[in-house]
Amino acid sequence: MAMRANIFNENFLNEADQDANTVLIELDKGSIGLRSAKIGEQCEAIIRFPKLFEKYPFPILINSSFLKLAELFRIGYVNKHDIPNLFVYVLFVYDLRSNLSRLWILRVCQQSEKHLEKIVNVEEFVKRIFMVIHSNDPVARALTLRTIGAVACVIPEKEQVHHAIRNALDSSRIEIEAAIFASVNFAAQSKSFAIGMCSKVASMIESLQTPVNMKILLIPVLRYMYHDANTAALVRSLCCNLLPNYPSEQFVIAIIRSLSHLSYVTCVDIPDQVDLLLEYVKDPRKRIQFAVLCSLNKVAEKGAHLWPKGSINKLLKMTMQCSYPSMALDIMVTLTACPTTCHTMINDERNQILDVCEACLLLDHNIGGKALTILTRLVSYCHTEDISAPTCFTDYLNMNLEYLIYTAFLTKKPLSDMKTYLKCGIQLSKINKEFGQRFGEMIAQMIEEDAGQSPAHLKLICEALGAVCSSFARYYVFSLEQSADELENPYEIILPSILKKLESYVTLHGCNRDDSAIVELLCSICLQSLLGSYMTERIMRVFSHILQTSDCWTQYRIARSSSRYGQHFLAAMIYQSLSKHVSLEKLHFYLVAMSQISKAECILIHGIDYDQLLNAFPDLILLGIPQMTLLERLNSAINLYSMAFSTLKATSSPQNPMTFQSEITNLRCQFLQVLHSIVISRNTLCIAPPSAISSTLAQNLRDPLQKFGHVTNQLRKDIKILKACEDAYAKLYKSSFDADPCTLEYLKCSQYACAVFQSSIENISFTTVTDSLKNVPTCSHPETKYLLTVCKTILKQQQSLLNETSATKSITNRHMDLLLKQIEFAIKAPFCLPRFFFQVLQNTSVKLALTPQPRVIGEPIFVQPSSNLVVKVEGVIQHHGKKPSVYRSIESVQLTLSSQPMPTRPNDVKIYSETIISTQTVKPHRDFLTGNFLLSLHHSNQNSLGSLGNQWQVTMETCVVDQNGILWTTGPKSVLHVRIPDDGHKQNVTNQSSLRRF
Repeated sequence: MAMRANIFNENFLNEADQDANTVLIELDKGSIGLRSAKIGEQCEAIIRFPKLFEKYPFPILINSSFLKLAELFRIGYVNKHDIPNLFVYVLFVYDLRSNLSRLWILRVCQQSEKHLEKIVNVEEFVKRIFMVIHSNDPVARALTLRTIGAVACVIPEKEQVHHAIRNALDSSRIEIEAAIFASVNFAAQSKSFAIGMCSKVASMIESLQTPVNMKILLIPVLRYMYHDANTAALVRSLCCNLLPNYPSEQFVIAIIRSLSHLSYVTCVDIPDQVDLLLEYVKDPRKRIQFAVLCSLNKVAEKGAHLWPKGSINKLLKMTMQCSYPSMALDIMVTLTACPTTCHTMINDERNQILDVCEACLLLDHNIGGKALTILTRLVSYCHTEDISAPTCFTDYLNMNLEYLIYTAFLTKKPLSDMKTYLKCGIQLSKINKEFGQRFGEMIAQMIEEDAGQSPAHLKLICEALGAVCSSFARYYVFSLEQSADELENPYEIILPSILKKLESYVTLHGCNRDDSAIVELLCSICLQSLLGSYMTERIMRVFSHILQTSDCWTQYRIARSSSRYGQHFLAAMIYQSLSKHVSLEKLHFYLVAMSQISKAECILIHGIDYDQLLNAFPDLILLGIPQMTLLERLNSAINLYSMAFSTLKATSSPQNPMTFQSEITNLRCQFLQVLHSIVISRNTLCIAPPSAISSTLAQNLRDPLQKFGHVTNQLRKDIKILKACEDAYAKLYKSSFDADPCTLEYLKCSQYACAVFQSSIENISFTTVTDSLKNVPTCSHPETKYLLTVCKTILKQQQSLLNETSATKSITNRHMDLLLKQIEFAIKAPFCLPRFFFQVLQNTSVKLALTPQPRVIGEPIFVQPSSNLVVKVEGVIQHHGKKPSVYRSIESVQLTLSSQPMPTRPNDVKIYSETIISTQTVKPHRDFLTGNFLLSLHHSNQNSLGSLGNQWQVTMETCVVDQNGILWTTGPKSVLHVRIPDDGHKQNVTNQSSLRRF
């Protein structure tokens, strides 16, 4: 069997970075397939282009590729064996194989719609496509019309194309359908086309000669006649007149959809449209009811605040009478997203809404879930507006929510219904803490019961329990010597049920995939409940048995949860075990680094080496073993963190640089180093008293605290290091565009923790204290709430120093002991690694291409002394993952171009006067952006001999602005070297004149 040749290099498509030259080489390889004599290879080459566009979506490739496809579209399929004389071949020879290749080119244009605007030679591209419109083959002409319609976004005002589409409406059936398709696309893009075609389409619809099926196809063209107010009014009048004249089902559906689209796009005539749709809900035909309800839902999404008075009442009355009550409730759910309609529902339609919801519970779980969603959103609105929710709503929810969850769970109803009920319960738990605790207790009891539940339902219940537990209001009673039993814990009722369920999985001698997911969720909830406390012996035994019966991936996910919730001994034990079971070197280094981080935190929390803890396992509360001193703990932890930082560097690669992980590890190490320095300063104060000249130095400097000698300067130096650490956290925050909200809260809290220690040291080492704690972060996640509580507790400990005046301030053992107490408290609090350290749920990157580029990488670009440099920037926003913009999206991109001269000699220490900086903010369109900069780089040093030449470094930095206007320094950063050559002509003339003197 002959092997098929690989037209495109698949290895190329899997590489992360490729320059333009390499991509063009691959494009030339693909062109071989376009010129193939076999129609199969030709079509295969065509359909590979969208994948190539996604890999390198820059105009240099897009333009060349579409021109090649347009040329193939023009000439069609040509086989030299079939046609003896290629010179005689013209466009009017139509072939089924030519139309097949044209069909696939049409599909490429439709799939690559967002890349069409990157075509530079639009005129040439359209010219090649449009030439086929003169073919004798009606199929070829129809494919041409459809292709032109697919690229309407780049040629919206092409009058020659408008004329061809208008003429095609009077041709054969296949061309009319293609012309209608093109008309829809052009009407949405071109105002002139929409206005010009309005009368033509209207006359064709009203004409008796137009077949009925063609009229139905023409009506959707009218929905895009919204560019002009008069045209939109004319179209609405035409459609309203057509409704009574054409009462057939298909006509009514097409007209209603067009009118609704016209209304919610222009936000004009929405009240009239809502009244019209509510009238047609009464139509007994089910398909019409379905179309009307869909249209009402879309109108509610765009203009719920414009609904006329009484329309909600009419909709509620029709809910139980129409054929699709579920869709009617969907409209009500959509309306509850608008505060205006929520206010109307609560004040005017309260009783009727409650009656409808009660009636819906008698139907099925799907409709009942939507009824509960409506009531839940109304109660949430009352909480947001700080008004009391109607008692009838809250009583109804309390009475029916738990019952519906139980019945859906035990009878194994569809997961969508179960998810709806649980979402309502989670939303109510965030509003009412007492309800949240009762709801969590109820879910925990359901998990504990073994009534043959399906794994999918049980997993959903566990996820809901985790979400409810995250909203618990938990109060931490801190003490340097306490066990888990001494903490006030709202999980006391839930935790026994979770442990019992975990113990039941231990007896299974292995878990399948569904059971492993449930075990992971239950372990995460259990670890979350132990945040800020030690694990008891029973819990450690349960986890030990779970780990023995779980696979490696489940063990890693449990270790990840342990690191996130501060149970570092369990995490270190799992990481160290897993590092011996991986085959890839990078994964081995990663697990070793994680074990080193966890071991360092074990030493800080327990005051005992990890090996000693492992020997005493599972009892982690060791009272008889002597603990390390504070200085020894910090020293050991810093060494382990330094090793972990180096190991993470070995894990990184160009595709996965591990930047965030390395920065978090490095900043934690720097913070511990500052604490280590403070402890050393305290020891220095005890063993080395101030020198004899300290008092004289304090008087000369007018700084009374200088009389305490070296300690004062060392503490002030620590403040600067803490400030640098705080700024580094802020910089890391600004670069973490893809981070989840919990991670961003963690970075804010870590920044605040550095500021808290700065404030404590300033109160001791400075006579006047600055207010550096103005911005207290707000936290909504358990880990960040815990860290913020630790910071607030440290602040309370320094209240005893605030009574000292500047004249009586001193640095004594009492002050330093207070700092040691705060340090002891800070390192005893578990360090929780943020989620972004392990999981990237949103991955957004900006890829830039600068023009001009040097011919050889690394060489400079030459610019003549008397000319300026034009830098063109083209960028593409790339999204990776299932959900592109889970947390935030890019609204605009800020381009900053800076240029500065480079020294001509290595030892040249001359300071150049200024750096040229230009900033431009561009808004991406279809994930593509472009910008232009003009640089004047000819300001080089000159003497009597002329220009001496110069070399400049041009740097392009990129920042993104999200939908809330927040600037993120995500990069990338590109550098160009520009050289201005010497003015050789002037130098030669001067040299010749100087030679004539001798």
